[in-house]
Amino acid sequence: MINVDEAINIILDGASALDAETVSLGALTGRTLAADVVARITQPPFTASAMDGYAVRFGDMAPGAQLSVVGEAPAGAPYDGAIASGEAVRILTGGVVPLGAEHVIMQEDVTREGDRITINELQKKPRNIRKAGVDFSKGDILARKAARLHDFNGSIFAAANISAVSVTRRPRVAIFSNGDELVEPGATLGPGEIVNSNHIALSAMVKSWGGAPDYLGCAADSQEAIEDFFRRARDADIIIPIGGASVGDYDYVKSAFQGAGGETLFEKIAVRPGKPTWFGKLGNTRIVGLPGNPASAIVTAALFVQPLVRRLAATQSDAPHFSNAVLTESLPANGARETYLRARGEHRDEGGVHVTPAPDQDSSLLMPFASANVLIRRAVNAPAVVVGGEVEIVRLR
Repeated sequence: MINVDEAINIILDGASALDAETVSLGALTGRTLAADVVARITQPPFTASAMDGYAVRFGDMAPGAQLSVVGEAPAGAPYDGAIASGEAVRILTGGVVPLGAEHVIMQEDVTREGDRITINELQKKPRNIRKAGVDFSKGDILARKAARLHDFNGSIFAAANISAVSVTRRPRVAIFSNGDELVEPGATLGPGEIVNSNHIALSAMVKSWGGAPDYLGCAADSQEAIEDFFRRARDADIIIPIGGASVGDYDYVKSAFQGAGGETLFEKIAVRPGKPTWFGKLGNTRIVGLPGNPASAIVTAALFVQPLVRRLAATQSDAPHFSNAVLTESLPANGARETYLRARGEHRDEGGVHVTPAPDQDSSLLMPFASANVLIRRAVNAPAVVVGGEVEIVRLR
Protein backbone atom coordinates (compact mmCIF):
# COMPACT_ATOMS: atom_id res chain seq x y z
CA MET A 1 0.00 0.00 0.00
CA ILE A 2 1.05 3.56 -0.61
CA ASN A 3 0.37 6.53 1.66
CA VAL A 4 -1.94 9.47 1.03
CA ASP A 5 0.70 11.88 -0.23
CA GLU A 6 2.13 9.28 -2.61
CA ALA A 7 -1.35 8.57 -3.97
CA ILE A 8 -2.04 12.26 -4.64
CA ASN A 9 1.33 12.66 -6.38
CA ILE A 10 0.68 9.68 -8.66
CA ILE A 11 -2.84 10.87 -9.49
CA LEU A 12 -1.62 14.36 -10.38
CA ASP A 13 1.53 13.29 -12.23
CA GLY A 14 1.38 14.74 -15.75
CA ALA A 15 -2.07 16.30 -15.23
CA SER A 16 -2.47 19.88 -16.42
CA ALA A 17 -5.21 22.39 -17.16
CA LEU A 18 -7.46 21.44 -20.06
CA ASP A 19 -7.81 23.46 -23.24
CA ALA A 20 -9.86 26.65 -23.44
CA GLU A 21 -13.37 27.21 -24.75
CA THR A 22 -15.49 30.31 -25.30
CA VAL A 23 -18.70 30.64 -23.29
CA SER A 24 -21.46 33.22 -23.06
CA LEU A 25 -21.83 35.50 -20.06
CA GLY A 26 -24.80 33.54 -18.72
CA ALA A 27 -22.64 30.44 -18.19
CA LEU A 28 -19.70 31.92 -16.27
CA THR A 29 -20.35 31.17 -12.61
CA GLY A 30 -17.80 28.72 -11.25
CA ARG A 31 -15.70 28.72 -14.42
CA THR A 32 -11.97 29.55 -14.56
CA LEU A 33 -10.63 32.21 -16.92
CA ALA A 34 -8.19 30.99 -19.55
CA ALA A 35 -7.09 34.55 -20.40
CA ASP A 36 -7.29 38.05 -18.94
CA VAL A 37 -10.55 39.92 -19.60
CA VAL A 38 -9.88 43.47 -20.83
CA ALA A 39 -12.51 46.23 -20.96
CA ARG A 40 -13.47 47.22 -24.49
CA ILE A 41 -15.09 50.50 -23.46
CA THR A 42 -15.03 52.98 -20.59
CA GLN A 43 -17.80 52.72 -17.98
CA PRO A 44 -19.64 54.95 -17.78
CA PRO A 45 -18.68 56.01 -21.31
CA PHE A 46 -19.64 59.64 -20.60
CA THR A 47 -20.10 61.95 -17.63
CA ALA A 48 -23.62 61.17 -16.42
CA SER A 49 -26.19 62.49 -14.01
CA ALA A 50 -26.78 60.50 -10.84
CA MET A 51 -30.12 62.23 -10.15
CA ASP A 52 -33.24 63.62 -11.75
CA GLY A 53 -32.84 67.40 -11.66
CA TYR A 54 -31.13 70.22 -13.55
CA ALA A 55 -27.59 70.47 -14.89
CA VAL A 56 -26.11 73.84 -13.90
CA ARG A 57 -22.97 75.85 -13.27
CA PHE A 58 -22.14 75.68 -9.57
CA GLY A 59 -21.40 79.42 -9.45
CA ASP A 60 -25.10 80.08 -10.09
CA MET A 61 -26.25 78.20 -6.99
CA ALA A 62 -27.15 81.10 -4.68
CA PRO A 63 -30.46 80.48 -2.86
CA GLY A 64 -33.17 82.53 -4.56
CA ALA A 65 -31.32 82.74 -7.87
CA GLN A 66 -33.35 82.13 -11.01
CA LEU A 67 -32.10 80.24 -14.07
CA SER A 68 -33.49 79.78 -17.57
CA VAL A 69 -34.21 76.19 -18.65
CA VAL A 70 -32.74 75.97 -22.15
CA GLY A 71 -33.21 72.31 -22.95
CA GLU A 72 -33.49 68.68 -21.81
CA ALA A 73 -31.08 65.74 -21.46
CA PRO A 74 -33.00 62.53 -20.83
CA ALA A 75 -31.08 59.24 -20.84
CA GLY A 76 -30.09 58.38 -24.38
CA ALA A 77 -30.74 61.86 -25.83
CA PRO A 78 -27.92 64.30 -24.93
CA TYR A 79 -28.41 68.08 -24.97
CA ASP A 80 -26.67 69.51 -28.02
CA GLY A 81 -24.84 72.50 -26.68
CA ALA A 82 -23.05 73.98 -23.68
CA ILE A 83 -24.53 75.61 -20.58
CA ALA A 84 -23.79 79.27 -20.02
CA SER A 85 -24.05 81.16 -16.73
CA GLY A 86 -27.68 81.66 -15.76
CA GLU A 87 -28.84 78.60 -17.71
CA ALA A 88 -30.02 75.12 -16.70
CA VAL A 89 -30.79 71.92 -18.59
CA ARG A 90 -33.47 69.52 -17.36
CA ILE A 91 -31.63 66.18 -16.91
CA LEU A 92 -32.69 62.72 -15.85
CA THR A 93 -30.71 59.96 -14.16
CA GLY A 94 -28.23 58.51 -16.65
CA GLY A 95 -28.40 61.49 -18.98
CA VAL A 96 -25.22 62.99 -20.45
CA VAL A 97 -24.11 66.04 -18.45
CA PRO A 98 -23.86 68.99 -20.89
CA LEU A 99 -20.63 70.88 -21.41
CA GLY A 100 -20.16 73.65 -18.88
CA ALA A 101 -22.26 71.96 -16.17
CA GLU A 102 -20.49 71.23 -12.87
CA HIS A 103 -23.44 70.23 -10.73
CA VAL A 104 -26.85 68.57 -10.91
CA ILE A 105 -29.30 70.16 -8.52
CA MET A 106 -32.03 67.77 -7.44
CA GLN A 107 -35.52 68.63 -8.64
CA GLU A 108 -36.68 68.70 -5.00
CA ASP A 109 -34.36 71.67 -4.35
CA VAL A 110 -35.91 73.97 -6.96
CA THR A 111 -39.25 75.48 -7.95
CA ARG A 112 -40.06 75.53 -11.66
CA GLU A 113 -42.42 77.95 -13.34
CA GLY A 114 -42.53 77.69 -17.10
CA ASP A 115 -38.97 77.80 -18.40
CA ARG A 116 -37.45 79.20 -15.21
CA ILE A 117 -36.31 77.54 -11.99
CA THR A 118 -35.66 79.13 -8.60
CA ILE A 119 -32.97 77.74 -6.28
CA ASN A 120 -34.57 76.96 -2.91
CA GLU A 121 -31.82 75.11 -1.04
CA LEU A 122 -28.18 75.94 -0.34
CA GLN A 123 -25.88 73.73 -2.42
CA LYS A 124 -22.71 73.08 -0.39
CA LYS A 125 -20.58 71.57 -3.15
CA PRO A 126 -20.84 70.19 -6.69
CA ARG A 127 -22.62 66.82 -6.55
CA ASN A 128 -24.68 64.21 -8.38
CA ILE A 129 -22.37 63.79 -11.37
CA ARG A 130 -20.68 60.50 -12.28
CA LYS A 131 -17.45 61.08 -14.16
CA ALA A 132 -16.71 59.03 -17.28
CA GLY A 133 -14.63 55.98 -16.33
CA VAL A 134 -15.43 56.15 -12.61
CA ASP A 135 -16.13 52.37 -12.72
CA PHE A 136 -13.44 51.29 -15.20
CA SER A 137 -11.73 52.51 -18.36
CA LYS A 138 -11.10 50.98 -21.75
CA GLY A 139 -8.05 48.71 -21.53
CA ASP A 140 -8.44 47.96 -17.80
CA ILE A 141 -8.03 44.31 -16.80
CA LEU A 142 -11.39 43.34 -15.28
CA ALA A 143 -10.35 39.81 -14.27
CA ARG A 144 -7.10 37.93 -14.64
CA LYS A 145 -6.33 34.52 -16.08
CA ALA A 146 -7.02 31.67 -13.60
CA ALA A 147 -9.63 33.69 -11.69
CA ARG A 148 -12.64 31.65 -10.54
CA LEU A 149 -15.67 33.55 -11.78
CA HIS A 150 -18.64 34.39 -9.57
CA ASP A 151 -22.23 35.53 -10.04
CA PHE A 152 -21.41 39.21 -10.70
CA ASN A 153 -18.62 38.82 -13.27
CA GLY A 154 -21.06 38.43 -16.14
CA SER A 155 -22.62 41.84 -15.52
CA ILE A 156 -19.20 43.48 -15.19
CA PHE A 157 -18.04 42.01 -18.50
CA ALA A 158 -21.31 42.95 -20.20
CA ALA A 159 -20.90 46.56 -19.07
CA ALA A 160 -17.49 46.49 -20.76
CA ASN A 161 -19.20 45.49 -24.05
CA ILE A 162 -17.97 41.89 -23.84
CA SER A 163 -20.38 39.13 -24.85
CA ALA A 164 -18.26 35.99 -24.30
CA VAL A 165 -14.98 35.03 -22.63
CA SER A 166 -12.41 32.25 -22.80
CA VAL A 167 -12.49 29.77 -19.92
CA THR A 168 -10.78 26.49 -19.14
CA ARG A 169 -12.88 23.56 -20.27
CA ARG A 170 -14.52 21.77 -17.37
CA PRO A 171 -13.25 18.21 -17.01
CA ARG A 172 -15.94 15.69 -17.84
CA VAL A 173 -16.16 13.24 -14.95
CA ALA A 174 -18.01 10.03 -15.79
CA ILE A 175 -19.42 8.29 -12.72
CA PHE A 176 -20.96 4.84 -12.53
CA SER A 177 -22.00 2.57 -9.69
CA ASN A 178 -21.67 -1.19 -9.50
CA GLY A 179 -23.75 -3.82 -7.74
CA ASP A 180 -26.76 -6.05 -8.40
CA GLU A 181 -28.16 -5.04 -5.02
CA LEU A 182 -28.47 -1.35 -5.99
CA VAL A 183 -31.67 0.37 -7.15
CA GLU A 184 -32.11 4.02 -8.01
CA PRO A 185 -33.89 6.45 -5.62
CA GLY A 186 -37.67 6.15 -5.72
CA ALA A 187 -37.74 2.49 -6.74
CA THR A 188 -39.49 -0.26 -4.82
CA LEU A 189 -36.92 -2.32 -2.94
CA GLY A 190 -36.86 -6.06 -3.33
CA PRO A 191 -35.26 -8.57 -0.94
CA GLY A 192 -31.64 -7.65 -0.23
CA GLU A 193 -31.73 -4.46 -2.30
CA ILE A 194 -30.54 -1.02 -1.17
CA VAL A 195 -30.88 2.47 -2.65
CA ASN A 196 -27.98 3.71 -4.76
CA SER A 197 -27.03 7.07 -3.23
CA ASN A 198 -23.28 7.68 -3.45
CA HIS A 199 -23.35 9.10 -6.97
CA ILE A 200 -25.65 11.95 -5.87
CA ALA A 201 -23.09 13.39 -3.43
CA LEU A 202 -20.15 12.69 -5.73
CA SER A 203 -21.79 14.48 -8.67
CA ALA A 204 -22.50 17.53 -6.52
CA MET A 205 -18.93 17.54 -5.19
CA VAL A 206 -17.43 17.27 -8.67
CA LYS A 207 -19.56 20.19 -9.85
CA SER A 208 -18.50 22.35 -6.90
CA TRP A 209 -14.83 21.68 -7.74
CA GLY A 210 -15.25 22.89 -11.31
CA GLY A 211 -15.98 19.61 -13.08
CA ALA A 212 -18.88 18.44 -15.24
CA PRO A 213 -20.27 15.24 -13.70
CA ASP A 214 -21.96 12.68 -15.93
CA TYR A 215 -23.68 9.81 -14.11
CA LEU A 216 -23.85 6.82 -16.45
CA GLY A 217 -25.92 4.49 -14.29
CA CYS A 218 -25.28 1.29 -12.38
CA ALA A 219 -23.35 -1.62 -13.85
CA ALA A 220 -24.42 -5.18 -13.08
CA ASP A 221 -22.09 -7.56 -11.25
CA SER A 222 -20.42 -9.02 -14.31
CA GLN A 223 -17.10 -8.34 -15.98
CA GLU A 224 -18.76 -7.83 -19.36
CA ALA A 225 -21.22 -5.23 -18.05
CA ILE A 226 -18.51 -3.27 -16.25
CA GLU A 227 -16.16 -3.40 -19.24
CA ASP A 228 -18.95 -1.88 -21.30
CA PHE A 229 -19.25 1.03 -18.84
CA PHE A 230 -15.51 1.70 -19.07
CA ARG A 231 -15.69 1.72 -22.87
CA ARG A 232 -18.68 4.06 -22.83
CA ALA A 233 -16.81 6.47 -20.55
CA ARG A 234 -13.40 6.47 -22.17
CA ASP A 235 -13.89 9.89 -23.78
CA ALA A 236 -14.23 11.42 -20.31
CA ASP A 237 -11.29 13.13 -18.62
CA ILE A 238 -11.89 11.24 -15.37
CA ILE A 239 -13.84 8.05 -14.66
CA ILE A 240 -15.05 7.27 -11.15
CA PRO A 241 -16.31 3.71 -10.70
CA ILE A 242 -17.95 3.30 -7.30
CA GLY A 243 -17.72 -0.03 -5.50
CA GLY A 244 -16.53 -3.46 -6.59
CA ALA A 245 -12.94 -2.62 -5.71
CA SER A 246 -12.31 -5.14 -2.94
CA VAL A 247 -11.56 -8.87 -3.24
CA GLY A 248 -15.03 -10.35 -2.92
CA ASP A 249 -16.43 -13.04 -5.24
CA TYR A 250 -18.45 -10.42 -7.15
CA ASP A 251 -15.91 -7.60 -7.25
CA TYR A 252 -15.16 -7.35 -10.97
CA VAL A 253 -14.27 -3.69 -11.41
CA LYS A 254 -10.47 -4.02 -11.52
CA SER A 255 -10.46 -7.05 -13.80
CA ALA A 256 -13.02 -5.36 -16.06
CA PHE A 257 -10.82 -2.29 -16.16
CA GLN A 258 -7.88 -4.38 -17.31
CA GLY A 259 -10.11 -6.16 -19.82
CA ALA A 260 -11.03 -2.77 -21.27
CA GLY A 261 -7.34 -2.04 -21.80
CA GLY A 262 -6.63 -0.05 -18.66
CA GLU A 263 -3.36 0.23 -16.74
CA THR A 264 -3.51 0.09 -12.92
CA LEU A 265 -0.97 2.35 -11.17
CA PHE A 266 -1.87 1.56 -7.56
CA GLU A 267 -4.49 -0.66 -5.89
CA LYS A 268 -4.70 0.40 -2.23
CA ILE A 269 -3.99 3.39 -0.02
CA ALA A 270 -3.05 3.30 3.66
CA VAL A 271 -6.01 5.47 4.64
CA ARG A 272 -9.10 5.07 6.82
CA PRO A 273 -11.77 5.11 5.50
CA GLY A 274 -11.05 4.18 1.90
CA LYS A 275 -8.28 1.57 1.82
CA PRO A 276 -9.56 -0.04 -1.46
CA THR A 277 -9.23 3.24 -3.42
CA TRP A 278 -7.29 2.60 -6.62
CA PHE A 279 -6.01 4.53 -9.63
CA GLY A 280 -5.22 3.82 -13.25
CA LYS A 281 -5.30 5.13 -16.81
CA LEU A 282 -7.34 4.16 -19.84
CA GLY A 283 -5.62 5.94 -22.70
CA ASN A 284 -5.61 9.62 -21.68
CA THR A 285 -8.42 9.13 -19.18
CA ARG A 286 -7.64 8.91 -15.48
CA ILE A 287 -9.60 6.48 -13.34
CA VAL A 288 -10.04 6.91 -9.58
CA GLY A 289 -11.84 3.85 -8.25
CA LEU A 290 -13.72 4.52 -5.01
CA PRO A 291 -15.04 2.12 -2.37
CA GLY A 292 -18.78 1.50 -2.17
CA ASN A 293 -19.27 2.41 1.49
CA PRO A 294 -20.71 5.96 1.61
CA ALA A 295 -18.19 7.51 4.02
CA SER A 296 -15.30 5.85 2.21
CA ALA A 297 -16.51 7.10 -1.18
CA ILE A 298 -17.10 10.70 -0.05
CA VAL A 299 -13.94 11.06 2.02
CA THR A 300 -11.67 9.57 -0.64
CA ALA A 301 -13.31 11.69 -3.33
CA ALA A 302 -12.51 14.79 -1.27
CA LEU A 303 -8.90 13.66 -0.83
CA PHE A 304 -8.06 12.16 -4.22
CA VAL A 305 -10.62 13.20 -6.84
CA GLN A 306 -10.84 16.85 -5.78
CA PRO A 307 -7.19 17.76 -6.50
CA LEU A 308 -7.37 16.08 -9.92
CA VAL A 309 -10.57 17.89 -10.92
CA ARG A 310 -9.13 21.20 -9.71
CA ARG A 311 -5.87 20.63 -11.60
CA LEU A 312 -7.67 19.91 -14.88
CA ALA A 313 -10.15 22.76 -14.37
CA ALA A 314 -7.37 25.17 -13.28
CA THR A 315 -9.50 26.29 -10.34
CA GLN A 316 -7.35 26.44 -7.21
CA SER A 317 -4.47 24.87 -5.34
CA ASP A 318 -4.26 21.15 -6.12
CA ALA A 319 -3.40 19.58 -2.80
CA PRO A 320 -5.86 19.56 0.12
CA HIS A 321 -5.26 22.59 2.36
CA PHE A 322 -4.78 21.70 6.02
CA SER A 323 -5.08 24.03 8.99
CA ASN A 324 -5.14 23.70 12.75
CA ALA A 325 -8.18 23.54 15.01
CA VAL A 326 -8.95 23.05 18.69
CA LEU A 327 -10.51 19.74 19.69
CA THR A 328 -13.70 19.77 21.79
CA GLU A 329 -13.67 16.03 22.55
CA SER A 330 -10.72 13.76 23.27
CA LEU A 331 -9.45 11.36 20.61
CA PRO A 332 -7.61 8.08 21.14
CA ALA A 333 -4.26 7.29 19.59
CA ASN A 334 -4.36 6.44 15.89
CA GLY A 335 -3.19 3.23 14.24
CA ALA A 336 -1.12 2.30 11.21
CA ARG A 337 -3.28 4.07 8.60
CA GLU A 338 -3.74 7.82 8.13
CA THR A 339 -7.30 8.44 9.33
CA TYR A 340 -9.90 11.07 8.47
CA LEU A 341 -12.76 11.72 10.87
CA ARG A 342 -15.96 13.50 9.93
CA ALA A 343 -16.36 16.53 12.18
CA ARG A 344 -18.14 19.82 12.67
CA GLY A 345 -15.94 22.91 12.76
CA GLU A 346 -17.05 26.34 13.97
CA HIS A 347 -15.43 29.66 14.79
CA ARG A 348 -15.81 30.67 18.42
CA ASP A 349 -15.49 33.98 20.22
CA GLU A 350 -12.44 32.78 22.12
CA GLY A 351 -10.61 32.46 18.81
CA GLY A 352 -9.82 29.87 16.19
CA VAL A 353 -11.80 26.96 14.83
CA HIS A 354 -13.12 24.37 17.27
CA VAL A 355 -13.96 20.91 15.95
CA THR A 356 -16.21 18.17 17.28
CA PRO A 357 -15.87 14.71 15.70
CA ALA A 358 -19.04 12.79 14.79
CA PRO A 359 -19.81 10.23 17.50
CA ASP A 360 -19.96 7.30 15.06
CA GLN A 361 -17.38 7.06 12.29
CA ASP A 362 -18.64 3.83 10.70
CA SER A 363 -17.94 3.96 6.97
CA SER A 364 -21.48 2.91 6.05
CA LEU A 365 -23.11 5.98 7.63
CA LEU A 366 -24.30 8.99 5.66
CA MET A 367 -26.00 11.01 8.41
CA PRO A 368 -22.71 12.31 9.92
CA PHE A 369 -22.28 14.27 6.68
CA ALA A 370 -25.45 16.24 7.44
CA SER A 371 -23.49 18.33 9.94
CA ALA A 372 -19.86 17.55 9.05
CA ASN A 373 -18.06 20.37 7.26
CA VAL A 374 -14.44 19.34 7.92
CA LEU A 375 -12.34 16.21 8.22
CA ILE A 376 -9.94 15.73 11.11
CA ARG A 377 -6.64 14.32 9.89
CA ARG A 378 -4.96 11.79 12.15
CA ALA A 379 -1.42 10.90 11.14
CA VAL A 380 -0.08 7.36 11.27
CA ASN A 381 0.43 6.33 14.93
CA ALA A 382 -0.61 9.80 16.12
CA PRO A 383 -0.84 9.97 19.94
CA ALA A 384 -4.09 10.56 21.81
CA VAL A 385 -5.35 14.16 21.94
CA VAL A 386 -7.20 15.63 24.92
CA VAL A 387 -9.90 18.29 24.89
CA GLY A 388 -8.31 21.63 23.99
CA GLY A 389 -5.51 19.99 22.03
CA GLU A 390 -4.72 20.86 18.43
CA VAL A 391 -5.56 18.72 15.42
CA GLU A 392 -5.24 19.17 11.68
CA ILE A 393 -8.37 19.66 9.62
CA VAL A 394 -9.25 19.93 5.95
CA ARG A 395 -12.43 21.55 4.68
CA LEU A 396 -15.04 19.07 3.48
CA ARG A 397 -17.60 21.61 2.24
